[in-house]
Amino acid sequence: MSNLIPTVKNGREGNSNLGFSSLPSLSSWMDDILNKNFGNEFVSNFNTGITLPAVNVLNTDDEFIVEMAVPGLKKDDFDINLDNQLLSISAEISSENEEKKDNYTRREFGYSSFKRTFSLPETVETEKINAKYEDGLLKVTLPKRDEAKKKPSKQIKVS
Repeated sequence: MSNLIPTVKNGREGNSNLGFSSLPSLSSWMDDILNKNFGNEFVSNFNTGITLPAVNVLNTDDEFIVEMAVPGLKKDDFDINLDNQLLSISAEISSENEEKKDNYTRREFGYSSFKRTFSLPETVETEKINAKYEDGLLKVTLPKRDEAKKKPSKQIKVS
């Protein structure tokens, strides 16, 4: 295995023997119904949390680099774990605001979270994994073991 493999979204695997793998999920149907019947204004009021962030995975000669754009968080919001060869990156934030003015009180609270997991190849040097969060970009560096690094090409002369 030479590349990082994202695990299945929502923690479920489709069973190709059932023949239902091409059908959309119930949540996808509900999103479609809400978008068509109520418009984006209605849906956007309920979608204030973090969506599942997109991930870039770079495969260089010496390492894999996982980049995730997650602006507005602090480095303490992230939880990055390695269990066997499964790397998980998650974040969880909550907020609460209360405003009192004249004869009314407005109180709003929110909770957002996400979790992305990746199966790592055996070629990753797990003891040397590091992460850095700067300017809204989380960057996790996964160094390759020496035996997995690409060797430079060698010219062989014919005798």
